[in-house]
Amino acid sequence: MSIESTIKDLVNTLPNSVELIAISKTHPAEAIQEAYNAGQRSFGENRPQELKRKWEELPKDIKWHMIGHLQTNKVRMIANFVDFIHSVDSQRVIELINSEAARVDRVINILFEIKIAQEDSKHGWNIDEFNTFVESGEWRKLKNVSIRGFMSVATYSDDQNQIEREFLTLNKLFLQHKETFGSNFDTLSMGMTSDYELAIECGSNMVRIGSLIFGNRDYNIKK
Repeated sequence: MSIESTIKDLVNTLPNSVELIAISKTHPAEAIQEAYNAGQRSFGENRPQELKRKWEELPKDIKWHMIGHLQTNKVRMIANFVDFIHSVDSQRVIELINSEAARVDRVINILFEIKIAQEDSKHGWNIDEFNTFVESGEWRKLKNVSIRGFMSVATYSDDQNQIEREFLTLNKLFLQHKETFGSNFDTLSMGMTSDYELAIECGSNMVRIGSLIFGNRDYNIKK
């Protein structure tokens, strides 16, 4: 199935309340352009250098989502154009995003990355650590970020019950904090190619789909 037909099929089958982020990391600009021509406007990348290069090459109405672990020394590279940063996994990172957004006179949408997976390789706040940060009130000082919700990645497993438990845990935390952060706190980003349907059943309203759209990753692409 072509990129265009897959995009159109997803748009027709996903609930209207669910936003599709096409994960284009490691894929060439030509593939992204094909998805763009099919109507897709939101794309996700995990390397700031690659993201910046594609932003320079591709149409400027694309909404770019930074989904990978973000090193603090790379925030400045994307601050003037990135629409969403999903991978806010510490107080230091959110404060740096805020300062870089202020430098370029922007407000950047951010998602807190919460660790729900039972894997050491996964990044994110643990829930107790996150609740402590919320209770501190430090986030109220940050005027150049818009706190939009949560992002997470479930355990890589064939155990659907475990994945469901993890998604429901994040949904419960999301509902608990909606009143805390206000009306802009509206995004629950969970679910990828292998588990996005289950994620939607568990409350996700943003799914990050890559290989289903673009096929296997091209690791030879210039970074």
